[in-house]
Amino acid sequence: MRMEGKKRVRAEESDDGKKPQELDLSGMSLDSLPNPSINLGAIAKLDLSNNNLQCIPESLTARLLNLVVLDVHSNQLRALPNSIGCLSKMKALNVSGNLIESLPKTIEDCRALQELIANFNQLTKLPETLGFELTDLRKLAVNSNKLAFLPCSTSHMTSLRVLDARLNCLRSLPDGLENLIRLEVLNVGQNFHYLQSLPYAIGLLVSLVELDISYNSIGALPSSMGCMAKLRKFQAEGNPLVCPPMDVVERGVESVRGYLSARMNGSDTAGASPAKKNSWIKKLVKCGTFSGGMISSNISVGDENDGFLLSDYRSIDGLASPRYVGIFSPRRLFSPRRASHKK
Repeated sequence: MRMEGKKRVRAEESDDGKKPQELDLSGMSLDSLPNPSINLGAIAKLDLSNNNLQCIPESLTARLLNLVVLDVHSNQLRALPNSIGCLSKMKALNVSGNLIESLPKTIEDCRALQELIANFNQLTKLPETLGFELTDLRKLAVNSNKLAFLPCSTSHMTSLRVLDARLNCLRSLPDGLENLIRLEVLNVGQNFHYLQSLPYAIGLLVSLVELDISYNSIGALPSSMGCMAKLRKFQAEGNPLVCPPMDVVERGVESVRGYLSARMNGSDTAGASPAKKNSWIKKLVKCGTFSGGMISSNISVGDENDGFLLSDYRSIDGLASPRYVGIFSPRRLFSPRRASHKK
């Protein structure tokens, strides 16, 4: 490790004898980036967070050919450079806490990307074909934006473990949700009066452990959710739920699962016609999540725990940031007027 003013550079010997470097320019109140004194092609991890950057030069990004982690959270960025598509080795990108309204389509060329964190921006949409290219993505965090929909191609992100889209304006969840067979955490809470239903396909999320749908306008849960055997954490407060009733929800996951399983076994199916119900039961049986009887739950979580590349960063993660707790608290945002919004 050597110090150059406040710039911090660390080089470590790799297996092939080369020295990938980590360049830390965080928290330096930078309005623009200084001319680097090191070979940009050798940088594996670049931290530009907590500055006042309004843009990242195209020429700079194009030279970071071996970059694996890029952290630019908490700046004043309004856009990302198109040359970000040159970062073919990048596995983690954190752009949270900026003013970004859209992501460049060239981000689809970052096919090694495993984590995309873009919380607290001004995003109104994501590239429609994002999921067709970023098939290795494991974590997609886009909470606290202005998204009305997630792209249809989301269903092609079959490696996805975590999807966080709370505090947006989501009207619905994308079709093909059942393809996300590795998804363990789904958070679509606090979309308020915009989100009024969940797709029947949600019952095919066979790996789902945590589901948060709190503070929406959902009146009924799909009975297919009775087949989510691994689900162990479920939050649904702040919804006008009648199926199941809130007293069932308050008794915990097991009660909800039992209630919905009973509905699936019976003739009454929330939000599905008999023909649609039969169609989905066939899919549930094929996936091994429905046996025609009451579901015996096994809520143990798999041993696989890959962790995320940015876990050691002080990232902005939804409501966890003290700076935003008061602004985005459910008590402040969720009012009786919104809750009673006519559907």
